[in-house]
Amino acid sequence: MENRNLFHPCKRVLEISGKLLKFKGEKLVDPIDGNIGTHEGIKTVEVDNVCEFSNGSDLCIRMVTWNMNGKVSYEDLEVLVGTNRRFNLLVIGLQEVPRCNIKQLLQSALDNTHCLLGKTIMQSLQLYVFGPKNSESFTKELKADKQSIGGCGGLIRRKKGAVAISINFKGIQMVFISCHLSAHEHNVEKRNSQCRHLSHSLFSKHRNIERAAQITVWLGDLNYRIQGIDTIPARNLIHNDLHGLLTSKDQLLQEAERGQIFEGYCEGTLAFKPTYKYNVGSSNYDTSYKG
Repeated sequence: MENRNLFHPCKRVLEISGKLLKFKGEKLVDPIDGNIGTHEGIKTVEVDNVCEFSNGSDLCIRMVTWNMNGKVSYEDLEVLVGTNRRFNLLVIGLQEVPRCNIKQLLQSALDNTHCLLGKTIMQSLQLYVFGPKNSESFTKELKADKQSIGGCGGLIRRKKGAVAISINFKGIQMVFISCHLSAHEHNVEKRNSQCRHLSHSLFSKHRNIERAAQITVWLGDLNYRIQGIDTIPARNLIHNDLHGLLTSKDQLLQEAERGQIFEGYCEGTLAFKPTYKYNVGSSNYDTSYKG
């Protein structure tokens, strides 16, 4: 399934609108590898396409994750930030970022409606947090961290690891983690191990950040695949808009159900089709080998 947005705690979510989250404040902890006796796995939360504030709403966040495959156009970024900007925060996690000034392009696409509150960059792995113009006064305790787990970040632009931002916005302490994990279908345990390592390593010098976080969000190219079904039957299901039947074969959900990763996290309904792997510049799946 590749790119995903996962968040915790679940019971704090009032509404998820695609990549828009609306939260009501309440302090809980992040159980990326929590010692809970029974495994809940990753819960699915219903989605809506509009973020409408209610009297009990504290915050509305739009989150975007995108593996850029070393390419970008300004038109793509305009689509990415959208025109309906009724959100308090815009969080953008990028992987395989090309050699260009993405920050400047994003700010231009936002057309001065939002300003950059925080960023963290580790070569081709980048994370940006934008807030409404003149919202800097609502921002406190901003910290950033990064952790490499390998990959090639130079000319190849395939850096693996995670970049993270901790921010207190309007009195709500949040941690956003954008990651890019190891590829290939057989590397399930390796990805599980990387998740646990990143969770323990990020902000390790500031453990109070982890304890104080009221909202924790992981987004990125986690690289978990669909397994247990051959390519042609899987594509037939996708072609007939039956890709929902593939959810049970999603490695990420399977490993969460086993209690290996993301215990107690939630994500929106998987309404999108599997994102790996298209022919470049098209919506057609390619026919090359995918490991």
